[in-house]
Amino acid sequence: MWGKLGGAGVGFALGGPLGALVGALAGHFVIDAEGGPFAPDPELVFSTGLVALAAKMAKADGVVTHDEALAFRRVVDVAPEDLDRVTRLFDLAKQTSHGFEAYAAQLAELLADRPDLLEDVLDGLFEIACADHAIHEAELRYFRRVGEIFGFEEKRLDAIEARHVVRKDDPYRVLGLDRSASDDEIRARRRRLVVEHHPDRHIAAGLPPEAIRIATDRLAAINAAWEKIAEERRLDRSS
Repeated sequence: MWGKLGGAGVGFALGGPLGALVGALAGHFVIDAEGGPFAPDPELVFSTGLVALAAKMAKADGVVTHDEALAFRRVVDVAPEDLDRVTRLFDLAKQTSHGFEAYAAQLAELLADRPDLLEDVLDGLFEIACADHAIHEAELRYFRRVGEIFGFEEKRLDAIEARHVVRKDDPYRVLGLDRSASDDEIRARRRRLVVEHHPDRHIAAGLPPEAIRIATDRLAAINAAWEKIAEERRLDRSS
């Protein structure tokens, strides 16, 4: 996918602030603020949006650390021949006059029918934020604001955060449940989340490697939460 970023028409296909960002990388300007002339590939939208928001997220605490730059490269799977192009896109996003809200709003619009991909973006952002082993309040505010723009409810954002930040009720929050939930409710929620977030769905949809890896990490967090709860409650893990 990253090889497409040098193409003259990619920025026009995306339109809006994301298209302007890609256009600047390709050496031209895109002024269409309402989106491109046709629906762009979800793979292109996801990858470009993740880079743009990751760059803004890395600056949320006021400085882009070496660990955060390395985490970005782990989240975004880039072939060696494309690394310079994607790094320049990351640097452009840090410097652009567009605020992160503009990027998030365009992503929410273009991926309105793919909330799973929007959740992938949030998981990727958290990996960037956790890279220096400390979550800053500014980063948490950034994450929450992006999630709100994506249209996610607070409980869903709590569950995403719990996959990355250890808190008292962490395993329950990962599943989006309270400790008062019954055993049957926990089993049912775990089964539903496994189906919803299995990386095979991304593979079948032909999504880029970074989306598949994020989904794989998410499924691992869901299963780990289930194991903790099952051990605590002495539940049958085969059910």
